[in-house]
Amino acid sequence: MSLEEEHVLADTSDAGPGLEYMLYVTMEELHDKLNLLNYDVEFVRDLKMKPLSRLYFVIPTNPGEQFYLFTSLAAWLIRKTNRQLEQPQEYDDPNSTIASILDNLRATGTSVNFPPNKLKQGCGQQAVFVLDRLADAALKSTSFLWHKPEPPVELDHEEDVPVEDESELLLERVEEDMAADYSDDEEETLLRIEDLAIQNIETQKPDEILESNTNFENWKLELERVIPQLKKTLPDHVIVADSRDWRSRLDQMQQHREGIDGALATARAQLDKLHTDISQTLEKMSSREKYLNTQLETYLVQYRSLQDDFSRVSTQYRQVSGGVTERSRTLAHVTEELESIKQEMEEWGTSMTDRTPLVNVKKCLSRMKEEVKLMDVRIGVLEHSLLQARLKDKSQFQQDISGLLQPLD
Repeated sequence: MSLEEEHVLADTSDAGPGLEYMLYVTMEELHDKLNLLNYDVEFVRDLKMKPLSRLYFVIPTNPGEQFYLFTSLAAWLIRKTNRQLEQPQEYDDPNSTIASILDNLRATGTSVNFPPNKLKQGCGQQAVFVLDRLADAALKSTSFLWHKPEPPVELDHEEDVPVEDESELLLERVEEDMAADYSDDEEETLLRIEDLAIQNIETQKPDEILESNTNFENWKLELERVIPQLKKTLPDHVIVADSRDWRSRLDQMQQHREGIDGALATARAQLDKLHTDISQTLEKMSSREKYLNTQLETYLVQYRSLQDDFSRVSTQYRQVSGGVTERSRTLAHVTEELESIKQEMEEWGTSMTDRTPLVNVKKCLSRMKEEVKLMDVRIGVLEHSLLQARLKDKSQFQQDISGLLQPLD
């Protein structure tokens, strides 16, 4: 498969399932090419950053950081191809930076078949494609040649072991033998009471459980007698210093005294030089302080007078501010009263200019007149009915009287 086919940027819907992971393989190859270009010394140390991982430009993590590292790495690879491109900054225009990178990529003979906006993420297939092609161009410019891989020679027999390995094996064996002899010598110098006890137990295996009939006091006395014999014994050439020996302590004191004197002799000169330097610095500081005091005396007097004036003015301001606060409170109270009075006056004015009560009175009068007319009609009807009733009663009375008078005639 050629390089063009490895970096296909078209639709992969009809391709095999392994093509989805081709980006990871390309990123690992890019990482190996960067190591061949010695980027960890020339690029990582200049930017003071951590080395990139093998999948840094494949998985999106931080778009801003990845875009900055992408542009910086691309600029470094372009400079490795003997072309000029300044180091991108974080506040540069990303469109101009991407355009300059793609122009340099086209100058190497690579065709770009994707929109430049794909590179703004700083990761993905397009970013890995650009960096891989620039790394190839940088390797060509440095005259790098790929050699055939040489598999390591596998040794089947012990006879084919090199001489250096045999010497190392012999040295290890000698060291192990010396360590074993030294441990055996140390073990022989000790009393092997436990071994003797184990041997006695193995040779004399009772059939029943043994019970001791020894008295506690006798056991304690025997223990006190045997304890000195159970101490660890050392070889004759080993001399153990007694902690209670005053001569050994005196020798140690003299050795420490000589060490302290030697260290003091070497440190005295340095301490004297440091003392002189500190004293000279203190003298310079005191003289400079005196000079500054003499030069700034007038300014200090002015500063003190101004500070006194400021304190006096601040006290006056506090007093005046206290009166102002009281007057502001009074003004607020008066303003509230004025607002209430204005509100009452507005209510009275609206009530005086409003004609709704007059209209209501006229409506009431008209309604009362209508009711009066109705009452007059009702009164007339009642009077008429009453008059008819009276006339009827009168005619009836007259008829009754005439009926009573006729028999008399």
